Amino acid sequence: MKYGGIIFVILAAILWGITGGIANILMDKGWDPIVISFYRGAVGLLCVFFWFLLRSKQNWPRASSVYLWSTLAGIGVAGNFTFYFLSIEASSIAIAATLMYTAPVFVLLISFLLRIERSTWTKWGSIILVLIGIILLTGAYKSGSSSVTLLGIATGLGAGLSYALFIFSFKKSSELTKPQSTLSIAFFVFCLILSLFMDSQEAVSVLTSGDIGWFILLGLVGAGISFVLYVIGIQWTAPSTASMIAMVEPVTASLFGVLLLNDRLTFIQLIGMVLILVTITILSVKQSE
Repeated sequence: MKYGGIIFVILAAILWGITGGIANILMDKGWDPIVISFYRGAVGLLCVFFWFLLRSKQNWPRASSVYLWSTLAGIGVAGNFTFYFLSIEASSIAIAATLMYTAPVFVLLISFLLRIERSTWTKWGSIILVLIGIILLTGAYKSGSSSVTLLGIATGLGAGLSYALFIFSFKKSSELTKPQSTLSIAFFVFCLILSLFMDSQEAVSVLTSGDIGWFILLGLVGAGISFVLYVIGIQWTAPSTASMIAMVEPVTASLFGVLLLNDRLTFIQLIGMVLILVTITILSVKQSE
């Protein structure tokens, strides 16, 4: 099932890339990014919980540590989804997706702080190259101005940091229970958190609006089907291979924005994007090895 796993991971990455485009369409229609993010996670919760129920022999976890790590994973997902959409609103899909892809750098830095990994010149060199890529992509090198707003940069990096939290927590929880249980708890926590911050009246109005189909599609593509495909795929795929395949997501998101939503990137921005994607991919492969 080696190639089957690769295909599943590729499909999940493509669906995540398309998600940013669907969210952009909904934001152009006037919907709030937090409401959009909530429905992405809510539909994802229904799909993942249904997947859990299909596993009739699977028991609900009892260990308190499972709930702790799954809750942290839910916080990570909430931050990732919300910051990603806010970054799209403040910048563009291509920039938001690429900044979110810096998550492995945050994982590496956290590993240094917790002394899980040993600091090396190669790892610090990778971090420096990613920082250079971010400067080129966002236009921060321009004196007095940037081609991207500070909010777009901050929320894009926030999406990456949140994704790093999810990676850590999901890995810890999955060591104790099945991924279906972890994702069900994580998405439930996700919905609880966003329900505290979103406009409840706007969220309810979605159910009777003409855009309900877009919201359902967003949830299926961005959380439900994609997460199921990814979890199944990584069980049959080597970590180094999965790391390389993950680059499909920001590339898909960028192509969606450029081809369908008329986003534009300068040559310097393209260089910064390539520098980030290639460096992160090589770093992830090295870490897996």
